Amino acid sequence: MQNRQLGITLLTLLLGHPLMAQKFYPDDPLQKEPPSLNASSIKPRKLNDYYDLLQNTFKHPGERNEKGVVTRARGVNTLGEPMDGSWYTHRHYWHPMTNEELMLGPGGKNPPSDSGSWTIVSAKSEGITPGFVMMDSKGNRYFVKFDPMHDPEMATGAEMICARMFYALGYHVPDYYLIQFSPERLVLDKDVEFRDAQGRERKMTGDDLSRLLAKIPKTSDGKYRGIASLQLQGKPVGPFRYYGTRSDDPNDVVPHEHRRELRGMYVFSAWLGHNDSRAINSLDTLIEEDGTAHVRHNLIDFGSTLGSLSTQPKTARYGGEYYLDFKQAPKQMATLGLAVPYWAHAKYPDYPSVGRFEAATFKPDKWVPDYPNSAFRNRLPDDEFWAAKQVMAFTDEQIRAIVKVAQFSDPAAEKYLADTLIARRDKIGKEYFGRVLPLDQFAVENGELVFRDLAMEHHLVSSGDLHANWFTFDNSAKKSSLIAGTQGFRLPQTEAGSTSFLAAEISRGTDSKKTVTVYLRVANGQATVVGVDRAW
Repeated sequence: MQNRQLGITLLTLLLGHPLMAQKFYPDDPLQKEPPSLNASSIKPRKLNDYYDLLQNTFKHPGERNEKGVVTRARGVNTLGEPMDGSWYTHRHYWHPMTNEELMLGPGGKNPPSDSGSWTIVSAKSEGITPGFVMMDSKGNRYFVKFDPMHDPEMATGAEMICARMFYALGYHVPDYYLIQFSPERLVLDKDVEFRDAQGRERKMTGDDLSRLLAKIPKTSDGKYRGIASLQLQGKPVGPFRYYGTRSDDPNDVVPHEHRRELRGMYVFSAWLGHNDSRAINSLDTLIEEDGTAHVRHNLIDFGSTLGSLSTQPKTARYGGEYYLDFKQAPKQMATLGLAVPYWAHAKYPDYPSVGRFEAATFKPDKWVPDYPNSAFRNRLPDDEFWAAKQVMAFTDEQIRAIVKVAQFSDPAAEKYLADTLIARRDKIGKEYFGRVLPLDQFAVENGELVFRDLAMEHHLVSSGDLHANWFTFDNSAKKSSLIAGTQGFRLPQTEAGSTSFLAAEISRGTDSKKTVTVYLRVANGQATVVGVDRAW
């Protein structure tokens, strides 16, 4: 009975059930997800990457936002924010992190032990860049990957940087470390299973390890550089999709294409060149907490970010067109191949550790991942603003600090990459702050409604003064009534001793389409912000 009640509560809060009698409840706005139902019966699953490519390219799965049929983001609180929990946690924008915290990422203090051996417990040799799973002398388990032979530092640097960026942006990610080691540190577990170049499974030998290491570039002092990710907490149960829900998870009730943290991830992926943002690069883990098992949704594998394609540098086409993009073919045929796409004009300096990554041709709203993503395609201006405000929260100094974790041997490459991220950040702010009224973090101070005007803070063009119309708000009927003669940001007087609601509709200049409506609960003479609605 208790589980059933929790389920009803979860559904009501996350889906915005149409039978809700009130707009706001006493515990609004919720900062954390409601208590989880027990998900211990969930089963591990695998997704086929090729099937995912074809399905998303030709079928466009999930519910689509189209003209006349628009679904606002779900799984958010009354302020329009995802709640802290299994998908997301509020971090840098709301609770500014120090440079040290940004550089550490999700852990930062659990690198493989410097004492004792590292024991390889499984390995792969296929592909250009090999990898293995190892246990350090403390018994911690790490997944280890390397750079391609001709592009040292590129994939490992991208992974170090972008894992920390996505962590600061609120996502669950693994704890990554750069490692440098001599081959003498590695030992083989007696039962290591190994798949050789012919696809045959057998026990791994010392010669196999030598051949594996021969594919890895060495540092100037003769060591091997790699990236080690600490095993995620919980039992792996497979990736999540960017559409639909997971039927065996009782807490997964919001279609993924309507989740703000997945829609807004488009903006983050465009900024960081995360073209490989697909189901296979996610991992659900089953975690036991307080006697209940629940699923945590993790982003993994950032080797194909920035200018890296993991096994080689990207070409200009990445981020400009889908793998299977049929829109350009008719144009090329009609112009006899003379219509050059905008991304083809990109120019790259020769920094092997960076790969191919630039800002001059970058167009935030034209960037695309490797193939269509249902959540990305469903994004609305308020989803984009939610993400853009977080991107703009990274200062130049903070971006440069995070880039340092890649430990590039060429200082010029480090500077170029940081400069490029800063330039792309600024383009994102200019693109998406102009689509809504970019006001945020509302509060009441000394009887006035205060907030951050992000357009002004970031020196972006904004015309006209801000003004507010005040309304009384009937929380049960969900109706507003204009209070005549109220234009400023000082709160109107309300009846003493009663709980009531006010609403301030804010606009700028003569633009009546882009508004923000802020709802306040007034109780015992104290007013608090309980809700935010955006229009454009």
